[in-house]
Amino acid sequence: MTPPIILSIAGSDCSGGAGIQADIKTISALGGYAASVITAITVQNTQGVQAVHPLSADLVRAQIEAVMDDLQPKSIKIGMVHNAELVTVIADCIRNYQPDFVVYDPVMISTSGRHLMTQETIQVIKKELFPLCTLLTPNLSEASLLYGHPISRTDEMEQAARHLSHLYHTSILIKGGHLEGNEMCDILYSSTDASSESACTFYTHSKIDSRNLHGTGCTLSSAIATYLEYNYSLKEAVSQAKDYITTTINNGKELQIGHGNGPLWHFPLSE
Repeated sequence: MTPPIILSIAGSDCSGGAGIQADIKTISALGGYAASVITAITVQNTQGVQAVHPLSADLVRAQIEAVMDDLQPKSIKIGMVHNAELVTVIADCIRNYQPDFVVYDPVMISTSGRHLMTQETIQVIKKELFPLCTLLTPNLSEASLLYGHPISRTDEMEQAARHLSHLYHTSILIKGGHLEGNEMCDILYSSTDASSESACTFYTHSKIDSRNLHGTGCTLSSAIATYLEYNYSLKEAVSQAKDYITTTINNGKELQIGHGNGPLWHFPLSE
């Protein structure tokens, strides 16, 4: 028996809550086999990011080629890509190997509002990487940056998702975890259903009261990439991933790991 193989291309989080570490936990918890390509070494913990050190483009390319030539994963999740040179290398590799699915969580703005990319890098991403993706999963801040207008309501999320999907020829999932109120809503605009009334799907549920939310974006995107490899449709893959992340948040809300924004708990709770 061969489990589905999913490749995560992302930064390393030494505290284990986000990035490559969260992706490996997620893929493993869902029964997949996780391969990883590290794009950057970060110095961070539950209280914030202290430093980011990107790896060389040649080393990132070599990692991708080593995994793709041997393991041949059909589903790729992309997280932190810190500079334009790395974007170009990753885009080249995707064009060369043509995986079935590419889920990109565009880590552009930190939780504190700090911009993590230069404008040059963002422009290269828009041109080279976005059109190669199956799905983009920006949060409200990142979607606002890409859309060029602030987004704070679900109708604005829907308009932005539709616009960005048409602009970059890919599906868009805008995450509404920072919407005001007790309800949260994520909105998926499917590029393959653009001509039908079912192009937009709303995923709503009550917010969970927890201070441990470190790595939610990484976990959601890697879960979607995994479910796509299980041959779920995009809408169902997002739905299954949303159910999974709700479980991980609930499982982790009482954790006492670190002194800040703690991690999720990706595996079944011990009896």
